[in-house]
Amino acid sequence: MPVTTYALANQKGGVGKTTTAVNVAAYLAEWGQRVLVVDIDPQANATSSFGIDKRRVEPSVYDLLVGRAAPSEVLLHTDRPGLDLLPSTPALAGATVELVYLPRREYLLRQSLASLDGEYDYVLIDSPPSLGILAVNAMTAPQGVIIPVPCEYLALEGLSQLTRVMDLVRRSLNPALRIRGLVMTMYDARTLLSRQVVEEVRRHFPGQVFNTIIPRNIRLSEAPSYGQPIITYAPSSTGALGYAALSRELLSGDGQAVPRKLSISEERPGQ
Repeated sequence: MPVTTYALANQKGGVGKTTTAVNVAAYLAEWGQRVLVVDIDPQANATSSFGIDKRRVEPSVYDLLVGRAAPSEVLLHTDRPGLDLLPSTPALAGATVELVYLPRREYLLRQSLASLDGEYDYVLIDSPPSLGILAVNAMTAPQGVIIPVPCEYLALEGLSQLTRVMDLVRRSLNPALRIRGLVMTMYDARTLLSRQVVEEVRRHFPGQVFNTIIPRNIRLSEAPSYGQPIITYAPSSTGALGYAALSRELLSGDGQAVPRKLSISEERPGQ
């Protein structure tokens, strides 16, 4: 079966993009999928979220993009069986200058990942909060884009620009590209604003918003500082339940077998 590749994208920072990439990847791997996370963000937060010191990563995605290393040389195995990582480093910020002078610079990531065909069921690309050359590489490689949208004021701000860039990439670089879905994050059921934002986004993107809504949850914020996905750090938290449900919804929409539940902890949600 061919690999399913999705980029996590939003040019705004702090929307739950890395949190979504890391935690969906962890649940998919828990359920038997072979998963690769590609950290193409110079902030390297996905790398740190797996307990890897981004300052000591060598080689990294940076070396992959500029042709100094093969994917097999960059690949790291995480503590989660079936879940691997192509790590990033702050040095990747310098690649934006070097990439400008390389031929077919928009296809560098896609070409690199092609050598891993058949080794993974899912590839999730954590892209930077920008619309530069790294983000374009992230959108040229996958079949679809998952867009995290926070349930906050001005949630739709910038989304029209993102979709315009996606249209340009689709027309000129990657005809298969589509919106796989928008996922609402940081939802606070106590506020009218959160409910209004969900309604507004669903109105602007009919049929393209995941049913699952990710709640605002302190455990989700804490987990990266311990280098663990939420499935390990707090498996019975409301944040964990949200990402378990989102991962099931993703699998179901992709025509994959969906586990009914992960563990007994899902029946006893915590904080």
